[in-house]
Amino acid sequence: MLVLARKPGESVVIGNDVVITILEVRGGQVRIGVDAPRSIQVHREEVYREVSRANAEAVASAERSAGLLRQKVPRQEP
Repeated sequence: MLVLARKPGESVVIGNDVVITILEVRGGQVRIGVDAPRSIQVHREEVYREVSRANAEAVASAERSAGLLRQKVPRQEP
């Protein structure tokens, strides 16, 4: 992990198009701004983990449903 010291108004550049700017430091809280292209998703960690968990559950549910659909169903004669 890279650890950097920054003051309010200072930034960190990630890659060519993501800029993290320190907006305010107050007590034990730091406010940051993230400037990134719309194609890059930016989430708080707890939101990211919840979205990942929900996606994994959806995939598992779809796989269970697909398994049921693949079970052989007797064909009816016309």
